[in-house]
Amino acid sequence: MTVSNAANALISSSLVSWKLTGGFQQTLAGCIQRIGKTLHSGKDSMVKLWPELAGKGRYFDFRSKIIPAFIVFAEKESPLCTTLCKEGCKVRTVEHLLSALEAKGVDNCRIEIKNLDSEDAEVEVPIFDGSASEWLNAIEEVGVTTALDECGGRVGKMAPHLNEPIHVCKNDSFLVAFPAPKVHTTYGIDFNQVSAIGCQWFSSAPLGEFYANNIASARTFCVYEQVEVMRKAGLIKGGSINNAIICSADKGWLNPPLRFDDEPCRHKVLDLVGDLSLFAQFGNQGLPMAHIVAFKGGHALHADFVRRLAGIA
Repeated sequence: MTVSNAANALISSSLVSWKLTGGFQQTLAGCIQRIGKTLHSGKDSMVKLWPELAGKGRYFDFRSKIIPAFIVFAEKESPLCTTLCKEGCKVRTVEHLLSALEAKGVDNCRIEIKNLDSEDAEVEVPIFDGSASEWLNAIEEVGVTTALDECGGRVGKMAPHLNEPIHVCKNDSFLVAFPAPKVHTTYGIDFNQVSAIGCQWFSSAPLGEFYANNIASARTFCVYEQVEVMRKAGLIKGGSINNAIICSADKGWLNPPLRFDDEPCRHKVLDLVGDLSLFAQFGNQGLPMAHIVAFKGGHALHADFVRRLAGIA
């Protein structure tokens, strides 16, 4: 069995250097299939996760089109979720699935997805309970194994290392990253108009067992007074108390209990991992080896940061 290095044609910039992690690229040890209701369209969709060869990376297979889970295909305007688009086909709300795959080290995966009740050119990943638990548990059930390339060889996994501090910001929101020997995140949110949420900070190394025990089960959240506005905008048609935690500015949490006191902030870290995974290329790690500090961020800011990493901002 040969050992090769997937460094060819990596897209980066002067801000990043790719270095071997000391491990090998991985994939699923079996197939996963899940069906569920989607958050924004409210429709049902089916997702099948298939093992893939080393160097192929993660990609969606929708309507016979291949859409890589890479920042080049991320829409800049995609409210309340991350959307990938290629040749008129869209896959929405990919962040929770990609978060679980990145955190569990599933570097190569074919993600087959389809609508169950329509032939739309747009599809959405099921929301389940609003966290990444369904995907994490499914991955753990089938297991993860070393991915082999077309010649039967193992491929050394690489990770992006920052060469210097970088940042992106918009109004009072920012995301900054500092070179570091390992991945670490610090995230802050501030909902001063909703006292039950308020200002929260959470700091972690968002991979492996820590992710599984402390981040994956954190659910998406919303402010009750904003629900009607979002629905009028055509969003959260499938939202309910079963797939989100809902907080009222006047009454506090409407569907307790929380899984963590700071569950909203932890969910932001979950989203961040999924969005930063869009820097992954050819089966290599997406999250940069850096200490990443974010405040009042969201999917658009996360994606802008990845574009900056890739030199396409």
